[in-house]
Parts: sequence; C-alpha cells; structure tokens
Amino acid sequence: MEKKLFYGSEIVIKALLYEEVEYIFGYPGGAIMPIYDSLHDYLNSISHILMRHEQGSIHAAQGYARSTGKIGVCFTTSGPGATNLITGLADALIDSTPIVCITGQVSSHLLGTDAFQETNIIDISIPVTKWNIQVLKAKDICESIQKGFFIAKKGRPGPVLIDITKDAQFQKTVFHYTRCKYIKNFHPYPCIEDEKIIEAANIINSAKKPLILVGQGVILAEAEDEFKKFVEKTGIPVASTLLGLGALNSDHHLHVGMLGMHGNYAPNILTNQCDILIAIGMRFDDRVTGDVKKYAKQAIIIHLEIDSSEINKNILCHIPILGDCKTSLKKLIYYVNESIHQKWIDKFIHIKEKEKITVIQRDLNPKKEGITMGEVIKWINQYKQKNAILVTDVGQHQMIASRYFNFTCKKSQITSGGLGTMGFALPASIGAQLGDKSRQVLCVVGDGGIQMTIQEMGTILQNKIPVKIILLNNNFLGMVRQWQQLFFDKRYSCTELVNPDFIKLANAYNIKAKKVSKREELEESVKKALNHEKAFLLEVVIEKEDNVFPMIPAGASVDEIRLT
Repeated sequence: MEKKLFYGSEIVIKALLYEEVEYIFGYPGGAIMPIYDSLHDYLNSISHILMRHEQGSIHAAQGYARSTGKIGVCFTTSGPGATNLITGLADALIDSTPIVCITGQVSSHLLGTDAFQETNIIDISIPVTKWNIQVLKAKDICESIQKGFFIAKKGRPGPVLIDITKDAQFQKTVFHYTRCKYIKNFHPYPCIEDEKIIEAANIINSAKKPLILVGQGVILAEAEDEFKKFVEKTGIPVASTLLGLGALNSDHHLHVGMLGMHGNYAPNILTNQCDILIAIGMRFDDRVTGDVKKYAKQAIIIHLEIDSSEINKNILCHIPILGDCKTSLKKLIYYVNESIHQKWIDKFIHIKEKEKITVIQRDLNPKKEGITMGEVIKWINQYKQKNAILVTDVGQHQMIASRYFNFTCKKSQITSGGLGTMGFALPASIGAQLGDKSRQVLCVVGDGGIQMTIQEMGTILQNKIPVKIILLNNNFLGMVRQWQQLFFDKRYSCTELVNPDFIKLANAYNIKAKKVSKREELEESVKKALNHEKAFLLEVVIEKEDNVFPMIPAGASVDEIRLT
C-alpha cells in the first residue's frame, strides 16, 4: 500500500501537534506562508495568536514558557521577521527559557543571492541559540523538530531556531513522528557524584553561619518542594536572585530577601560574613556578586548547577555538584542534619531593621506628597489574587516590584533578568495569561518600556486577554536617570520623556483605563483595576526622582551597599 505523502508545511503543524503545542505566537509573511496555509486546516486543534511584531511573538512565547514550564513556540517569516527575533533569542538564552522558533526562509536555490527578505539567520543566531538548524528538504523537517523540542527543554533550557526554506515547505514526503529521547553526544543531565553530596552535607552540618543563594534553576527543575524541605531541615536562611524569586514564598520565615544591586541590605552585607555559601541553580552574575575580587572570600562555596560551564566561571567554588538540582536536593536532604541557626538568623533580622527604617517605610508609607512606586506595589499585594503572576519590564519599577511583591506560589515571577530587555513585559504577560488562564497576570511596566511594544495592546484587543497593566509613569527613563543623578552630577541627558495620553491609547484598543496622580485615589483605583474582569490599564503618576535603594554601585563590593 502506497504511503500517504504530506506537504512539508503540513508536516510542521502535525509535528507540533505531536509535541502537544497549544499556542503558536506569530506573524505571517511570504517565506512562511505555506506553513500558515497548512495551519488554516488545524486551527481547531492548535491556537495561533497573531502578535503585532515579531519581537512581541518571541516574548509572548517566553511568557508562556515561564508560566507553564512548557516550551513556547513562535513563527516568523524570513529576513526582517527572523532578525526581529534576535533580542528575544538572546533574552531566552541567558534566562534559560525553553522556546522553539520556526522561521520561513527563501527557496534553497536563492540562498546566498541577496534575494528579497533573505538573511543568513543561522549564522546570525548562532551566539543566541542553544541550537539552530536550516532545513532544505521536507524529509528532514520531522527530525529537526524532534531534536529542537528535545534540546530546548532538556538540561538547562534554552531557545532553538529552525529555519525552513520555502521549497522544503512545498515538497511532499511521508510523515512519521516520534518524540526524541536521545541525541548522540548531547548529555543534558550530568551524573551526580554521591561523594560530592556527602562532602557537601558534612560541610553544611558543621556550618555556624550558612547562607543559601537560590536561583531560577530550582524553578526550572520544578524542585520547589525539595528546596523547601532542604531549607526547613537545615534551618538555613535563603536569599534569592531576581529570577529565583518565588522558589520559596516571600513570607517564609527563612526567606531573608533578594540579592544583588538593588536587593535587600542584610543578605548583601552578610554574604561577606557567612562561613558556608550554598548556591543552588544560579550563575553568580555581576548584578549579584558586585566586585568578584571581594566576594565571599571567607566562605566555603558549594555550587549546585546543571550547566558545567557555569562552575568556576565567575566565582571559584570548593564543592561543585553537577546535576539536576531536584535530584541533588533529594540526595542532600537525606544526609544533612536538622538544625536551627537562630543567632545567625537574628543578625539578618537586626540588619533588616535598618533597611526598614531607612528605605522600606519611605517606599511603602511615604510622608512626602508624590506617589512612590513602593506604595503601588503595597496596594497590589492587598488586592491581588493569591496565585497572581507578576510580569515586569526592566528598570526601577522592576526592582521595586521584585523587592515588595508578595510571591506566594510557584512560577509567579516573570521578568527579563540577564539581558534586561525593555519592552519584554507587555507581550510576555500575554503569553503568561494564555499559558495559565486560571491565574491573574499583573503586568507592571514603566512609561519607557511599554512604548517599545505598546502595539501588543492590539493582541490583547483581538484575543480578549484579561491582563492587568499597571503603568508606573515618571516621565523619565527612570533607572538611567537615577544613575545620571547619582554618578553624573544630575546631567539628565536624553532621559526625559514627553509621553502620549496612555488612557486614550488604551481606550483606542478597547481596554478600560484610569489615571491616578493623587494618593487618596490610589488604593481604590488599584482595587478596581485588579477586580476588573477584562483587561485594564492603570496609569499611576509617580515622583520623577523616586529612586530605588538600597543600591550597590557598579563595581563595588556587595557589603558596600548604600541605603541612600
């Protein structure tokens, strides 16, 4: 019996269905048109979300991946469509987000001829993808997608790009698809050395002043439960990286705050006083370490990490434990002793009081006339749903929201950490909301960042996505302005914004909106926005020179953190 043949374009869609893809975030164009034509017959089985820009497509795919733990998928055409993915690919690579991007390409006989909308996206994207491939024949489509999904998710997650020529989409071949379970010479999960586990446990059991630094690796490994058991058995205080927020509830008695440049005072100060530093699923980036020459020199460092390239890359560790931290933590839990480090924890509490008096009270309960970013987050905590997801853009609002938002459940923090991509939040919140419709998605964004992808309000309109947008508007590029104030003699060069009427813009997209500039209206307005059934934009006019503290100046040691 003759086997049925399918167009390469249809094989793409059938392969995605085998991978149980729910949503494709995309933007059609000439080189990917055959795939979109085939998609038309499958729209009852797989949903396509038409974004308003290719950058929005990939950020939405990232938001979907981060809220679900699944692989995000996006489609774009060749040339500018593909190159518009580069920022999102770089963002996903550094933040370990599993996405598969499928781009159309000009026909194979036109490659290298500078044909209309032709770019060499494979060479362009090599530095910002975990893996990429160009497909020239329909018969190779299945294998490429199989490998792409396997590589994107297994081990340390990351972005994959599959570029398919137009003639490959038109060719016919048989369809045979099985999920990839193994790739030669690709070993995503290093073998855990039990002797390292025992060595680390003995060190932990002897510690007097231990400190845990938790990163996003715990969340990516879905090891939150194991992490909590480890923390509670050892009684060790926990400080979180920006992307590690949510691995342990903010109100947990052993959670001592956020690390880094705008993190909390106590964990930054005491990093250079602890005797044991246990880093779990984090990569010691510069925003966490400050001056690496002065970082935790007194401590024995234990590093649990899935990616061998991160071991000793920035900070030399004494005991590396390679492997998936879900498994590593299970093993450690068995060997560590139950313990309480109350005197050490009391030191965190004591130092926190200084930050509370100098910074936190000023942020959350200000006496001055202007509205602060912190008090907006305070009221959000009061009226948000318990399982709410916080999606932030990049800048002052990101740091303030991360410092004060009450993370009470898993996968509740979505932001651009390593790359720091302005414009990330609005499209990412769309993907996050579609990924989990049962949860409230709060998009906290600044007036600079929102205008980089503001057209995605059209996607919210078309798909009736109930994202709550809280726009903190200081008519400045706030974080750059803060640095100009502190380090460049208040020479505010090119950072003041003349903004549009955001309320009229939102209304033009049929999004209900309100602007608040008076403190007495703030609480009720936040309550109204968060209780609204559909999408809502709440613009809050905040102080122009409302700065984020504490702050570690660039290049300074973590214990040189400033409160003012």
